[in-house]
Amino acid sequence: MMWKGAASSAKPRILPFQENVQDVLPTLPNPDDYFLLRWLRARSFDLQKSEAMLRKHVEVRKQKDIDNIMSWQPPEVVQQYLSGGMCGYDLDGCPIWYDIIGPLDAKGLLLSATKQDLVKTKMRDCELLLRECACQTEKTGKKIETITLIYDCEGLGLKHFWKPAVEAYGEFLCMFEENYPETLKRLFVIKAPKLFPVAYNLIKPFLSEDTRKKIMVLGANWKEVLLKHVSPDQLPVEYGGTMTDPDGDPKCKSKINYGGDIPKKYYVRDQVKQQYEHSVQISRGSSHQVEYEILFPGCVLRWQFMSDGSDIGFGIFLKTKMGERQRAGEMTEVLANQRYNAHLVPEDGTLTCSDPGIYVLRFDNTYSFIHAKKTWLTVHRRHNWHLNPGLPVFKGWAFARWYSQRIHRALVKCTYSSHG
Repeated sequence: MMWKGAASSAKPRILPFQENVQDVLPTLPNPDDYFLLRWLRARSFDLQKSEAMLRKHVEVRKQKDIDNIMSWQPPEVVQQYLSGGMCGYDLDGCPIWYDIIGPLDAKGLLLSATKQDLVKTKMRDCELLLRECACQTEKTGKKIETITLIYDCEGLGLKHFWKPAVEAYGEFLCMFEENYPETLKRLFVIKAPKLFPVAYNLIKPFLSEDTRKKIMVLGANWKEVLLKHVSPDQLPVEYGGTMTDPDGDPKCKSKINYGGDIPKKYYVRDQVKQQYEHSVQISRGSSHQVEYEILFPGCVLRWQFMSDGSDIGFGIFLKTKMGERQRAGEMTEVLANQRYNAHLVPEDGTLTCSDPGIYVLRFDNTYSFIHAKKTWLTVHRRHNWHLNPGLPVFKGWAFARWYSQRIHRALVKCTYSSHG
């Protein structure tokens, strides 16, 4: 295809980068020259920084199981009320994504679903757009690797400035910048109210300088401007084009979700009456560690926790030294430490342990210099025996004796500790 020559001028800069990261390239879906060039551009062709960025992305893909994310279904409330959607293509054939801000019930979403599920949904959307870019590349015969965003800000108001909502949106933007660099072609902001500069200043720190340059805040003539970049038949009637749904809907609601107020029946904290096995008061500037010794690969850890009054950090680590407490930076990170809004929605997750050793579930309050955090938690573990066909086979009570002697002593063993 003709587009393959477009990256040839950058080939001398791509080759050393390709050499440095060749060990992780087989784990990525389509690591061609254009893919590698995106990471180089994102770090101004600094080889060391580009490599670090890509390797971090590989770890995120593994932790979030991104290769299988399209088979994952977001919670019902997210599917029904998270506004936005892909609809049409610009004049170059790039997919267009709409974000509908006004009717978005950000507070309702964060009271009905975990922030992690919302971030995962956004990652799923990004993967969907990349797949659409690949389809467009095949269809048009030219390389399509970027998307056009249209932000409809009509109705942007104080409800969107709720602190947990702003923090969640900041995480969305960081996720996009760190894992999908150089995929934004341009971003059109339309129908921006007087509050828009305030909103922009809140999210500006999360945006790279390159991304900021791609943002175009349009005035009253926004329809005419959009039509300079998008054919009328690829633009919904609602936005100045001629596209409608098959039933004639000018908003193309079959493609674009317009959100809405979330019924309180979806609010999780009021509905869930979870009984937790442990409670702990984590002092300000401190952390709490729970250790589990895992004997065999394939053991699954499942955790449930809830905090009182404010968010709590959580991450999982693998100890590198036995018999002594280690700080987070001294251990191998297995699940990246994040702040969870567990005071809004109880958190529930699992991890399949790929290596034996001492796993540390770390509840982090080191970032809080004022408030202690009360946290309730339950942790279970189970072993997937089919993943270890080499384990000894027992008959009758022999298995029970072996299990009692080995698993009860080690697999079920756990230690709780709190430190600053």
